[in-house]
Amino acid sequence: MSGALRRNASISRLLLKEPFTDFSDPINRIHPFLRNQTQTQAREYFRLPNVLRKVREYEISPSLFTSSFSSSSPSTTSFWKVGFVGWYLGMVKSRPVLTKSVTSSLIYIAADLSSQTIPKSSLEPYDFVRTSRMAGYGMLILGPALHFWFNFMSKLFPKRDLITTFKKMAMGQLLFGPAMTVVFFSLNARLQGESGEEIVARLKRDLLPTMLNGVMYWPFCDFITFRFFPVHLQPLVSNSFSYLWTVYMTYMASLEKPAAITS
Repeated sequence: MSGALRRNASISRLLLKEPFTDFSDPINRIHPFLRNQTQTQAREYFRLPNVLRKVREYEISPSLFTSSFSSSSPSTTSFWKVGFVGWYLGMVKSRPVLTKSVTSSLIYIAADLSSQTIPKSSLEPYDFVRTSRMAGYGMLILGPALHFWFNFMSKLFPKRDLITTFKKMAMGQLLFGPAMTVVFFSLNARLQGESGEEIVARLKRDLLPTMLNGVMYWPFCDFITFRFFPVHLQPLVSNSFSYLWTVYMTYMASLEKPAAITS
């Protein structure tokens, strides 16, 4: 009985010290610890949208998972195509000469193998020495030459209007085309062991017909290349057009050597 009276007296003294007048928030009036906990939880609650925003920033689209597990789907094929194109364009930007040289070499390999496939019978083996010559020409000569030529044209004629395009086409037909054709025939003949007189005879026999055929083919290709594509992609476009032309060129270079011209 006396213990109960003492507890009632303690509660009365507590109420006199801390009058319980704020009925709107009784928890905060009971103890400071509870007040601090409530404020902390409120702060965490109001920080929750920030957390959700962070989660959304790193959210992964479900289509990535579906495309990765369905390798035969068209979306996966297009993804890899876009990935390869992006990688190639990055290489063109970071290592332009090397990338264009390798591209030119691969095109020359494919064109030479195609040129050998057309006339040969099934029993005749491929001439891989000839193919290696074509690959070396594309890698070491044509690829770097195309890079510097198109950059030079871009600096000399920076615009891409119709008149400027015709100027670039004329420069290509009058300077670059003949020079590269002479280098191609001469180098290929030298690697086959032909003498200087035989090389001159080959040029006299093959250069003019090759140039006339080039006039019927390359102006259309050059117009598209110079008119519609930026300078860093022009070697790639030119190499793409050169596939058919290279089939013809490798065929011409493989013809039997002419008789040497004697004075």
